[in-house]
Amino acid sequence: MKITYYGHSCFTLESDGFVIALDPYNDMVPGYGDLKLSANKVYCSHGHLDHAYTDAVERIPADRPSPFIVEELELPHDDAGGSKRGFTFVRMFTAEGKTVVHYGDLGCALPDGDSDLFRGADVALVPVGGVFTIDGQGALELIERTKPVLAIPMHYRKGDQGLRPVAELSDFLKLCEGRDVNVKVLEYGESYTI
Repeated sequence: MKITYYGHSCFTLESDGFVIALDPYNDMVPGYGDLKLSANKVYCSHGHLDHAYTDAVERIPADRPSPFIVEELELPHDDAGGSKRGFTFVRMFTAEGKTVVHYGDLGCALPDGDSDLFRGADVALVPVGGVFTIDGQGALELIERTKPVLAIPMHYRKGDQGLRPVAELSDFLKLCEGRDVNVKVLEYGESYTI
């Protein structure tokens, strides 16, 4: 399975020629330019346009059924039970015997039982910037609780890229120093294959 990062919380997942786009954004996310993707299917964690701008994705008709098994869980987008910003979907995608969890705009710690559901994923796509999501410390705790093989940070600021209120990626990476976590940063357009 190939994972490609397009900035903010946007990725594509590809397996057996089938492409899924996750959380496409509009131009309100600075530093990335106009997003233009092609995919067979689009999943949005919630309805905010920095995560649900489906006009950025050209839909490709699928010539085969999706190889992805998708499980989802709706959780608060904030630390107040959803009363501030509503809810977001956390989705687990499984194909080729590999599992990727996209944590969307998760804004709170996972309840204990939900941690078990996502434990041991091959890759966790984790928001780390705070303000609208869990912050770097919350992300580190999530990674340490669910123990993915690899964590890829998302929803952060890096120089001119990303929303102004959220924390810099470097803040999260400093927290990870000396910890037993495997973190990989993907640059815009970079892919990683599991």
